[in-house]
Amino acid sequence: MAELNTTSRNRKETPKVDLTAMVDLAFLLITFFMLTTSLAKQNAMDIVKPDENDESDFNELPASRTMTILLGKNNKVAWYMGEAGKSRPYIDDYKQIRKSILINKMKLVSGKITDKKSLIVVIKPTSGATYKNFVDIMDELSIAKITTAPSIDDDHITEAEKAFMKERQIL
Repeated sequence: MAELNTTSRNRKETPKVDLTAMVDLAFLLITFFMLTTSLAKQNAMDIVKPDENDESDFNELPASRTMTILLGKNNKVAWYMGEAGKSRPYIDDYKQIRKSILINKMKLVSGKITDKKSLIVVIKPTSGATYKNFVDIMDELSIAKITTAPSIDDDHITEAEKAFMKERQIL
């Protein structure tokens, strides 16, 4: 039994406060809230990595719906729509890439392309990119609500892509 004893010089009976009920209530409340709270669930994004044994190429993707994003150094991003070498790449930073993704997605939506034929994103991280750059671009795709899983292809960066990035000093 928990008691609170107070000492005094008076010869009167000292008041006693029984704290057992309060302690029991505190533990009941703590137990209740611990058992009824829900923990935050981790969210994971689906990504696609090309199979090393597969000899097929990304040329099978429809060029009209494919956006290729090249992650470079100094937090810069190069991107283009369509095929490498045939489309003009643009340079953005991570503050501008969301707008570029949304604009290209809206162009496809205005062209009445359904969700089954939505924007396809191929991400090509280069040696100058950091893990933070990769996470940032995945966050931007999530915010833009890209429904197809992005393809990650760091092994097949074309010579035209490398030349463009070297010329702009982001490789």
